Formats: sequence, C-alpha cells, structure tokens
Amino acid sequence: MRLLDGPSRCTVSVDLLEVEVVYARPEQQVLIQVSVPAGSTARDAIVCSNILSDVPGFDLKTLAVGIFARRVTLDYILKAGDRVEIYRPLTMSPVEARRWRAKLKTPQLD
Repeated sequence: MRLLDGPSRCTVSVDLLEVEVVYARPEQQVLIQVSVPAGSTARDAIVCSNILSDVPGFDLKTLAVGIFARRVTLDYILKAGDRVEIYRPLTMSPVEARRWRAKLKTPQLD
C-alpha cells in the first residue's frame, strides 16, 4: 500500500478536514491522506488527492464512490475522518459469478 508521507494541502484554511482517498486493484492498494476545507465534496477530495493521475483510465464523471463501504454520490459533503473509496467496475455480474463458482464445485460426469 502506498501512503504519502503526510497530508497534502489543497488550500490554506482554518477549518480543514482530514480525509483519506483509497483505491484498490488486485495488485496494488493506494491510500492518500488529504486535508480539504470544511464543506468539501467527495469529488473535491479525489481531485485534491491527485489519484486521477496515478491510476490511468479514471473518468471522474463515471466513478462509483463510497464512504466506509456505503455508496454515495460525488457531491456528498465530507466529514472529518471520512474515507472516500473509489470502486472498480465489476468484471462479472454477481449472477454470472455465482454460476461460475457453482460450476467449479459440481463434479462433471462424462
């Protein structure tokens, strides 16, 4: 997991919130701590973290995000200590995955 040495600062303000922006791929986890002004959104934290440049293929307009495993919109107003999680798109639907696992468990008769 990559962790920056310290919180990055987007702006200078008296009321800053410390939040984390996280993204996980099978081979790498990224956790970035940022300080954002009170009233900032999940979108603001993602832009402030500069994670969009670290992970190719992100489109800010279509990102699925959540706060502590609860899905939220990019316009969600952050609170101190929130963890903005960026979710990967599914590679297989849950129904297909269940069928695939069941097929692996069932012995094949020839």
